[in-house]
Amino acid sequence: MQSDKGTISIRLVTEAVLELQGRGQDSGPLLARAGIAPALLAKPYARVTCEQYARLWLDLARQMDDEFFGLNARRMKVGSFAFMARTASKETSLEPALHGALRFLGLIFEDFSPRLLRAGGMAEIAIDQSPNSQATRPRAFADFTLWMMVHGLACWLVGRRIPIIAIDVQRPQPDYLEDYRVMFSDNLRFGRPYSRLLFNAQWLDLPIRRSADELKQFLQAAPQGILVRYRDPQSHAARIKAYLRGIKPERWPDIEAISAHFFMAPSTLRRKLSQEGQSYQSLKDHVRRDLALNRLNQGEVNFNELAFELGFADASAFYKAFKKWTGSTPGQYQAMMQPQGGVTVKTAQTG
Repeated sequence: MQSDKGTISIRLVTEAVLELQGRGQDSGPLLARAGIAPALLAKPYARVTCEQYARLWLDLARQMDDEFFGLNARRMKVGSFAFMARTASKETSLEPALHGALRFLGLIFEDFSPRLLRAGGMAEIAIDQSPNSQATRPRAFADFTLWMMVHGLACWLVGRRIPIIAIDVQRPQPDYLEDYRVMFSDNLRFGRPYSRLLFNAQWLDLPIRRSADELKQFLQAAPQGILVRYRDPQSHAARIKAYLRGIKPERWPDIEAISAHFFMAPSTLRRKLSQEGQSYQSLKDHVRRDLALNRLNQGEVNFNELAFELGFADASAFYKAFKKWTGSTPGQYQAMMQPQGGVTVKTAQTG
């Protein structure tokens, strides 16, 4: 069942209050203040609004003095995210901003430390586990929460949604994945050697031009402003991508035919997609990218055949498009996604 527009699964609410409950505290009053009926925790298919989840996050942070849900031995005290955002917004481009933000988080956390790595055309936000930690990350929820904060901040800093190529998680696969796929990527893998979020390194070079007023507005809207930045599963873009996935690329309709399928004029569809920051061509590119990544993850080695199946004129056109999507060639991507692979050829400088 597809996620409802602007909502979050009750299972993530359960994850959010789990540490509080483990300390013997009642989550009922917090849930009630957020407008969430405590009885919903027993209904696995229930959903809450982004606003309700954001209120719960803020109230939990105040009660625990921890903006990280108590997921680490050392608290991420209230005000930490705001300090990190203010510092990052003063940098000239995204790469030093992310380095500073991740160094700051590394000072806060006791059990693990995030770092930015860059090699060639790909980059990753990796999470290193402390070998001496007694309170290791028990749940993938911790990794996804960290990435939500950092990725959400990064998107705001450059004023664009940064596409996520893939996510590897060290922890076992949780029972519930649907919202993680909606928020981040369909390309999720668990039980990996370490945790990392991969994206095209070209985004690191984008400039940061955020005013003090924009920063103030961003922080006033956090964390709801971060939550709503993620993909809306009921948007026109998402519905079109879901439709295209069910058709072979060679049979994809033109803009007139796809508009008729959704009962609107081509000009109306173009306008609605533009309001979502998309175009029909970009959506076709996104679906081709996802299909290519899925096949490569399965071990596809005949790149000429894959190029033809994806609707490219030849392998050269496929290579060019793949390099644009990911910053790497198909072969380089496959090597990096092996169990021992990673963006480890060169660690980006921190100075």
